[in-house]
Amino acid sequence: MFTTSPSRILVLSLFSNVALAALPLVDFDRMGTVGLAGAFAGLELFQNSSSSPAFDPKSSTLFSRDANGALTRLASTNVGGRVSTGCNLKDIFYISGSFSSIGSISANNIASYRPSDNSFAPLGSNGPNGEINAIFCDATGNKVWVGGSFTSPGSNIAVWDPKAGSWSHPPFVGVSGAQSRVLSITTNASDSSIFFAGSFITTFPGSGAMLNGTNNPNVPFSQGATPFSSSLVPIPLSNAQLDGSPSTSDTRFSDIKNILCPSGADGPSNSWFAADSSEALVTVRTFTFISANGIRLGNTFQSGHGTSGFSVTTIPDNKIQTLHYRDTATGQTQTCSDPCSLSTDSSLLYQDFLFDNTLTITGVQVKLSQFTGSSAGLHIFQLLSSGAFASSVDENNGVSCFAPNPSNTTRTGDWAAKVANTDIAGTTQTVLVGSVDVGTPAANGPSFTWVPYVSASGNYDINLLVPGCISFQDCGSRTSVKITVFPGEGLQPRVATISQQNEDDATILLYSGPILPSSPDFVVTISMSLADDPIGSGQGGKYELVADRVQMVLKSNGNSTSSDSGTASGSVQGTNNGFGFLEWSRSFTETDADATKTLPNSTLTSLDILGTEMFNGAGGSNGLSFANPSAITAVAHHPSGSIYLGGNFTLSSGSATGAANLVVFKNGVLSSIINDGLNGPVTSLLLYGDQLFVGGGFSDTLSGSTSGKLKGVALYNVQSGTWGPLGSGLDGPVSSISLTNGQVLVAGNFTRVVTSSNAGVSAAGFATWDIEKGAWVNSGGFVVGKMTFVANETASTQLIAGNVVASRKVGASGMVILKNGDSKIGPAISPLGAQLDTVQNSATSIALRRRSPIPSSAWMSHVLRSRFFSRQTPSTKLTPLPASMPAPSPAVLAGAFWTNSSSDTEVALIGGNFSFIATGSSLSSEAIAIYNTATATIQGLQGSQVNGTVRSLLVDEGLLYIGGEFTLRNTNANGLAVYDLSKQAWNGDEIPALQGTSDSPVVVRSVSKSASKENTIIVAGTFSQAGSLRCQSICAYDISSKQWNTLGSGIQGEVASIAYAGVNQELLVASGSIALSDNIVSNVVQFSFSNSTWTALGAPGELLGPISAVEVNNGNASSIFAAGRSTDGSTLQGSTTVAQLAMVPLQDTHSANGVIEPDRMLMVSGLLSDSTFGNASSALYDGQTLIPYISASSATGSSGAVSSLFRSFSSFSFNQRHFLATGVVILISIAIAAGVVFLIALIGILWTLLSRRDDKMTKFDAAEDDDDDSTHHRPSSLLEHINAATRTTILGAGPFVNHGEKEEEEITHDNHDPFGPDASNYMRAETPSDAIGGMLAEETSRPAHARYSFDGAGEGELPISAGAELEVLDDRDPAWWYTRDVRTGQEGVVPAAYLY
Repeated sequence: MFTTSPSRILVLSLFSNVALAALPLVDFDRMGTVGLAGAFAGLELFQNSSSSPAFDPKSSTLFSRDANGALTRLASTNVGGRVSTGCNLKDIFYISGSFSSIGSISANNIASYRPSDNSFAPLGSNGPNGEINAIFCDATGNKVWVGGSFTSPGSNIAVWDPKAGSWSHPPFVGVSGAQSRVLSITTNASDSSIFFAGSFITTFPGSGAMLNGTNNPNVPFSQGATPFSSSLVPIPLSNAQLDGSPSTSDTRFSDIKNILCPSGADGPSNSWFAADSSEALVTVRTFTFISANGIRLGNTFQSGHGTSGFSVTTIPDNKIQTLHYRDTATGQTQTCSDPCSLSTDSSLLYQDFLFDNTLTITGVQVKLSQFTGSSAGLHIFQLLSSGAFASSVDENNGVSCFAPNPSNTTRTGDWAAKVANTDIAGTTQTVLVGSVDVGTPAANGPSFTWVPYVSASGNYDINLLVPGCISFQDCGSRTSVKITVFPGEGLQPRVATISQQNEDDATILLYSGPILPSSPDFVVTISMSLADDPIGSGQGGKYELVADRVQMVLKSNGNSTSSDSGTASGSVQGTNNGFGFLEWSRSFTETDADATKTLPNSTLTSLDILGTEMFNGAGGSNGLSFANPSAITAVAHHPSGSIYLGGNFTLSSGSATGAANLVVFKNGVLSSIINDGLNGPVTSLLLYGDQLFVGGGFSDTLSGSTSGKLKGVALYNVQSGTWGPLGSGLDGPVSSISLTNGQVLVAGNFTRVVTSSNAGVSAAGFATWDIEKGAWVNSGGFVVGKMTFVANETASTQLIAGNVVASRKVGASGMVILKNGDSKIGPAISPLGAQLDTVQNSATSIALRRRSPIPSSAWMSHVLRSRFFSRQTPSTKLTPLPASMPAPSPAVLAGAFWTNSSSDTEVALIGGNFSFIATGSSLSSEAIAIYNTATATIQGLQGSQVNGTVRSLLVDEGLLYIGGEFTLRNTNANGLAVYDLSKQAWNGDEIPALQGTSDSPVVVRSVSKSASKENTIIVAGTFSQAGSLRCQSICAYDISSKQWNTLGSGIQGEVASIAYAGVNQELLVASGSIALSDNIVSNVVQFSFSNSTWTALGAPGELLGPISAVEVNNGNASSIFAAGRSTDGSTLQGSTTVAQLAMVPLQDTHSANGVIEPDRMLMVSGLLSDSTFGNASSALYDGQTLIPYISASSATGSSGAVSSLFRSFSSFSFNQRHFLATGVVILISIAIAAGVVFLIALIGILWTLLSRRDDKMTKFDAAEDDDDDSTHHRPSSLLEHINAATRTTILGAGPFVNHGEKEEEEITHDNHDPFGPDASNYMRAETPSDAIGGMLAEETSRPAHARYSFDGAGEGELPISAGAELEVLDDRDPAWWYTRDVRTGQEGVVPAAYLY
């Protein structure tokens, strides 16, 4: 129940109170199925703005989401705060992130929330002193584990004990290294251990072997290199094609080969100059594939020559590479691209520039773009390998610069060279192939041994490169081989059996771990022989063993485990480093473990090799020091044992070489998944059976296999190893995902769900994917913002958080279904289950043309108005209708219900400005949808699609009549079309098209049917003719004859709204900007089907402004409401637009006031703006009070609009009847600022709003009234009645407290209107015909009764009591009758409205 403070309840000048208290209970069920349509993306019952402050997008706001998806605002953080994660433990939810307060409490980065009493509380006083990025509620240990970036109470990890109410560090102190941040805490599938992931380094003792930390002593020292880069063996280029151009003409410096391995100091024959005043290119081509990790450049310091800027382009991809180098001033790693600076400091012999990863290339081109003196020049030019290498082809094993000897090979058996062409012109691939008879024992088969030269100790990956069998056309001969790796003295050999039957080139990890450098006493060897149990059947009785290259990838050098800095001497004990992953078993009892240092081997688990392989694959200490270091942000453990790791990383070596952002650890090996992972960072992983849902900032797999359909979110099938999109994804990154009731909830920084047309459905920060339906569905609630977090609060509710601009309890794409709900919380609101899309190239609002402004005119008194119109010739110049209410797509503007007789299924038909993809279809449908409320599925119309906007729908005998402003392909339809719902096809009998004018195109605003006119459809709006028939703005279509007919003599102007009156709808009421055929301007008119005549409702000029909506109260022709615009002054803002008026039944009653019966209210819908209650989309009017009822928001968070309420019952019964008699025309205006007045006109009797008499009798001079010989009337001014009645109703005082002189006025002219100029004589009878038959001049008297008491305090007035028997002696005055009290015989005047 919504309440407000009394200070918000105000009295409007001419209207009534605006209520912000308890909302009325509308009886929606009595109207059948009820739909509410409009231009909105979210709505809720109106809430007092003072109890719901505006959102600050600089703060993070937390919401609770119930089982239906409705959102309730809980609290907000301090400005700049952020909620990142949360979890539930024993009915308490723990919320964490980076904030100093949440709600009304102070809390540093973490707080508890108790849903039972909606309270927040801080957690102790010594909690984490930095941002929290991960949280895990440990139900087994009754603890809350948090991770992030902080130093206390633990190093990036801390533990909260709810029972003790205290914080502590974890049993292993914490973690450190790399970015020193924990981003994920989860458990394994059996809950026996806890996984920690992020960006940190773990260290375990190695084998105990002593690794010689000294680099090759022949490598000269330079401050421009690091121990890591100095350990990389240069690639021998003696057989490569080397070119430097343009080159100097000085022969001492013209040979480019002199700088490959210069034999002496910088100078002649050891340096190279480019031609003067020219950029130069140094190009190296090997014409075979090499593995390179960077380039080494040494500048020349010869006078007048030197290079200051350069760039490196790799061949064959022609990509300018980003390089990483050591800043000699700071010692930090820096990056550069084009150009990179080459130091001109002569103390630096050379500088090493490393690539992002190890690259497989065939050459490089170095552009020397900037130079000192007259030309560029170099002293040293070398390509750096991945670490070390050895080729099966001896000529490729040349001596590397500074190496004492080259890599080499040995072999036994028959081996022959085999050459294959590659996809690169001029590049071949040569390998050695050993043949052996099938069935030969392994010991008797051929063998091959690679002996790579290793420059320095360190942790290496050793890879065997196996060319694909398709390129060599030997797939049938391939088999498996046994590989034995001897890594170094004191280190155990590694033996593995691998298959060589790969069709494409493969890189197979043989070993990962410490390697000793080459020395006279020991060399690393990699041996290959026939497998003990070879696979395959061979070809021609032969197997082939293929020997290509061995690649050694340095992950960390022997004297540094976490950075590139340090000296190049000394020795350390071998260790195993891990990156970003740590498993901690619940069974561990160690009390002295410290993961910030070296963990004991007793804490080493089988999964910790995962961290080791991530460390090596991500570049080891080298990769982790790059400008954008790697991180693991999410971990998911499949029950099969596979562990999926998501984050921001690229693996350059190891068993998962080339994988990016998502890998799997399976069967003890880190592996890439299909298509090498994703092309952007991963933030979230969620396992649902064998379906792995992935969220992040990607758009496709790394190989681009889905054509960009994995935008922000993706599905990976664990069993089939295949990727699948979620629709077409989202238009921004995902930060968090959660699972509830078969739906995946997605939060992030996106605005739309992308459709196949790349247009998109609004979903600003929060979206829901239904797993069973395989489609995006309505999220229930509505929010606009950058959402950061979503998680389950209970089994059926969730919490979401983010930087919010706007929110509504219910998210709805233009339409909801309303049903009776709990009396305490209001109606049950069911949003459209499907998502509507925007219309391509649609305008933000649909408007026919520019409208002229509202005229600046004021209401006139009844007497002056009579004289004015009697003197002047009526004008037919009408004010155009205002522009249509803004309806940015997707917007639903009209609705109807239809029950399919063959299936007895009721569906909602909706029309407007939208598009959508129908359930089970890939094609886009436009403007019309068929929505099954039971299954929440949506279908489009078959055949051609409406091209434009639909504004009105009518279902009649299985035919759907569609009105609006549109065309239909291959038809002559213009604003009106007919669709056969049973046949699911457009009606073949085309209706003669409507036509507009050059400046006024066709708009159909209403398509309707009267119960009294069978086979007749009434079409109204803006048009000039129908077919060949001149029929302006309203016309009748005869279904039987298929012809258009005019209604009577027709009207002029434009029609905005249609309603029907009478027991059998024999009267049609139209509103808009209208004049009758006799040029009488009356913006509300009535048509009688019985006599085919039009009648103006109200006196001429009484409704000066165009009327946008009209409603008849339950068919009562004397109780008609209208809404429009004119001028006056008070509280509704000028931006207010009323789209519809609808009388709705109540479950209870309101206080009787004589305007609207107690069992119903008038629902005013549109875009309402009021200085008292703010913005609303629908309000309820009880005859005295305007009650804001529904608030809606657009997809951007601005105010939304309600266009129509539609129902399945064509008619229904109100509980109570005949509260009102029939009679007069009364206008009620809601005051508006800025000179624009919103009007509600009630045509009917409003007993409590009738004034008893004038403040002062109006006097007229005979000269001024030369065309009217009447004497002065008693009060009949409409506005005076309103003022007086308003004071009586609201203030409780008499309507006229200051009595002036009362002078009666005689009416002597013969052409007196029996109804009076304001139709007030309708008060005398139940029908207009009764009123016409009332007492005229020839009658002498007639009996009557008092409906109300009248004090008769004024001069000449007769006091009467309710029910008194009276005799009417003179009723010629429309407002005051001269009567006699039958009981007392006293005579006097009484208000005519008080009698019946």
